[in-house]
Amino acid sequence: MAMTIEKKAENGTVTFVLKGRLDTNTAPELQKEIDDGLKGVKELNFEISGLEYLSSAGLRTLLSAQKTMNEQGTMKVLHPKDSVMEIFEITGFTDILTIIK
Repeated sequence: MAMTIEKKAENGTVTFVLKGRLDTNTAPELQKEIDDGLKGVKELNFEISGLEYLSSAGLRTLLSAQKTMNEQGTMKVLHPKDSVMEIFEITGFTDILTIIK
């Protein structure tokens, strides 16, 4: 299963709605969207309630986005499934990312 990315931009806030699998195959696509779309963004959200799977490549992509947003605003990861939340906990990303259950 691939991943779908829906981007919503409004008043300096960008939300990426992710569904499917964020893995080695799909992470570059999301990275490109992030690279192309964060100029002037003050708030970045990842709505991941539809994300079934998250790999290390996906984690790197989120970390890259967090580093960018540390310099220009805030970033939140919203509504992860329990299986994805477990990946964040095991990898220590709960200390790096702002995750809203």
